[in-house]
Amino acid sequence: MFAKRQSALAATAGTAPRAKDGPSLKPVVDALKKPPVAAGLAGLLLLSTSALFLTVLGDPKAGTPSAHVALEREAPAAQAPAPTGFEAFSMGAMGLYQNLAGGADPTAGGDAVITLPDGGSVSGQGAPITAPVHAASPLAKAPIAGLSQPGSNGPLPMIAPDGRVPAQAYARPFRPNGKPRVSLIVGGLGLNAVTTRAAIERLPPEVTLSFVPYADNLQGWIDQARAQGHEVMLEMPMEPTGYPDNDPGPYTLLADGGADDVTAKMDWLLSRATGYFGVTNYLGDRFAGSDTGMNAFLSVLRQRGVAFLDDGSFQRRPGAWARASADRVIDRTQSPAAIVAALNGLEAQAKLRGSALGAGFSYPVTVEAAARWTAGLEQRGLQLAPASSMSMRPGR
Repeated sequence: MFAKRQSALAATAGTAPRAKDGPSLKPVVDALKKPPVAAGLAGLLLLSTSALFLTVLGDPKAGTPSAHVALEREAPAAQAPAPTGFEAFSMGAMGLYQNLAGGADPTAGGDAVITLPDGGSVSGQGAPITAPVHAASPLAKAPIAGLSQPGSNGPLPMIAPDGRVPAQAYARPFRPNGKPRVSLIVGGLGLNAVTTRAAIERLPPEVTLSFVPYADNLQGWIDQARAQGHEVMLEMPMEPTGYPDNDPGPYTLLADGGADDVTAKMDWLLSRATGYFGVTNYLGDRFAGSDTGMNAFLSVLRQRGVAFLDDGSFQRRPGAWARASADRVIDRTQSPAAIVAALNGLEAQAKLRGSALGAGFSYPVTVEAAARWTAGLEQRGLQLAPASSMSMRPGR
């Protein structure tokens, strides 16, 4: 490239200049070389180029009248979070189940069905829970020979001639594995068909169930609970503060009723069914302060080989054939969060002391919370134990 350019220049070297045709442009060129003129021409060129760009590529509607409106998109409505399993099972607390089990009109819309968390369902007419249920691990059918005797109101528990006692024979067998033990009693059962079935089938067999003596078909409920694997207790109505406005029923054990009155009422209460290993209190803070009443009560239980496990309000008063007191009531506040907190506290106490006993009522929220809490105990290093394993003979 460079060689060719040099040859061309050499060929023309020394030749005379060519004549110019027409006027000379030299003055124009000289003028354009002046800085002010060059700057002005550059600005004019820039404006011309911009105008051409807008003409070709700009908005074809530029220059027409227009209006601008600020539009704000409405934020989508926040969806309510799905209820937790606790909330779904506890909606309306006890009222929902009472309405279904009792006051519902069977001709109005058919049988109501509640779908429980995890796919279970219950029917307002008392149909069994479809799922999930714990596999049955049946206990011996009651009555066991030699552990009852005829009474004026029905069979009464007794110590067998060979030394067997209801407190042991009707208890769920238990073998400790060395882990901290935790037990739970769920009471108030037998009056409401739906909640009673839920407790029997949703709670693991190691959970102890307590039944109201006034319940219809009490023996049938106890038989169902034992067939599922639950040991059972019978509730003893006792005089509370505020009696008779706060009345636990016609067979309430009264603080000033005397030993004979206590014994007579207990004969009726204890003869309502068979198959229970022990009894527990229903209310009774005032009765607990009566030495006469409590001595008569505990003496009857001791003579008949029956255990007494209270809700913690009797301060571990000795007596009966065997004794235990709950360390805490788990559902004084009937909310999922409060019950879970109480259960976690029970768990912490078991890890600290080696064992802990809790008590609760068969509110739907209590049953659901207890079912979920017990499901993970083994993974958390605890052993679920029947309440009977927490009882001890006096003086031992």
